[in-house]
Parts: sequence; structure tokens; C-alpha cells
Amino acid sequence: MMSDSINSKAQMFIKAVYAGFMIGIGGAVKLSLENNIIGALLFSFGLMTIVTQGYNLYTGKIGFVSKWRELTDMLIIIIGNFAGTFLIALICNTAQLPIDSVALSNKKLDNSVGNIFLLSILCGVMMYLAIDNFNKTKNIVYIIAPVMIFLLAGFEHSIASMFYFNLAGIYSPKSFGYLLVMLIGNGIGAKLFGFRYGGKKHT
Repeated sequence: MMSDSINSKAQMFIKAVYAGFMIGIGGAVKLSLENNIIGALLFSFGLMTIVTQGYNLYTGKIGFVSKWRELTDMLIIIIGNFAGTFLIALICNTAQLPIDSVALSNKKLDNSVGNIFLLSILCGVMMYLAIDNFNKTKNIVYIIAPVMIFLLAGFEHSIASMFYFNLAGIYSPKSFGYLLVMLIGNGIGAKLFGFRYGGKKHT
């Protein structure tokens, strides 16, 4: 029983690392393009891959949490997501890809905590609806559209920001504090609609 539980948590973590890696891929292609619309469109490939492969993304899971004990799983997924974004950022920097997230990261950190919190709530709403609507319809438009909306509108996605901060090498109490605010905001936004619609299926 104990061994099965450990294996289950290990698999959960590995799938979370994959999810963070794919969000980083999306962030990398977004940063490489000057056209924001195309960048937002291609970024959605990351979430589509996460959904179809069954990887564990915090912002895709938190809206469907119904029991307090599941919050432990969310912590494992968050750590795995961070590890995945760190890994892809390390690869991008080692390969000297011509992308830079310093300006974007500083822009986020220059914003007020209150604004970041509100923008994170809105992103959480979009992420919950993306997963819930896709689960009900299997239509990829429900994955693509919410991703494009939150990127073009400037809503704050905690895992994407993890990638941007890792790529920029910005590690400070403020950056981790802002990530915490984003995580909480994303969770609140997702649960606002999760409670309303009572979604049971998740990815």
C-alpha cells in the first residue's frame, strides 16, 4: 500500500514536470515571435499537449479539487510544474536561443500585488473553462481560445510566469512572492467557476 502510494505520487510529479516543460515550450515560442496573435495561438499547443497526454498542470487541476487532502497533490504538481519550467529554461539558455524574458518578467514585478492578484483570478477562470468545456465537447477550440484570451488580455498564468522568471534568472523573495499570489489567484478564479458548475472531470 505504501509502495503504491509512493509510486502514484512519483508518477504525479513526473507528469507535472512534463506539463511545466510544455508550458515552457509555449512560452519560448511566444517570446520568439513579434506577432502577439500568432504567438498566443502557438502557445496553446502546450496546453493541448498537456490535455491530450494527461499531464498534470496546476491551473488545469485546481478548479476540480473537491477534497482538502487533494491540496497535497496540488503542492506536488506545483513543484513538478516549476521543475519542468526550470528544465526548459535551462535548455533554452544553454542553447543560447535568441529569446529574452527579462523585460516581461520585470514588467510583471513592477505591477502591484493587487493587480497581479486580479489578473490571476481572470486567468484561472479562463483555464477552468478551457478544461471543463473541452472535457464536455472534445473540441480543441475550447483549448485554443481561452489560452489566446488570457495571453492577449494580459492575464497572469502562474506556471507561464515560472518559465519567464526561470528563463530570466530572476530569483528573489519578490518574484517567489508574486508567483504565490498568482497561484492563489489562479486557484480562486478556477474555483469560482468550478463551484458553480461542479466540474468532475479534469486533466
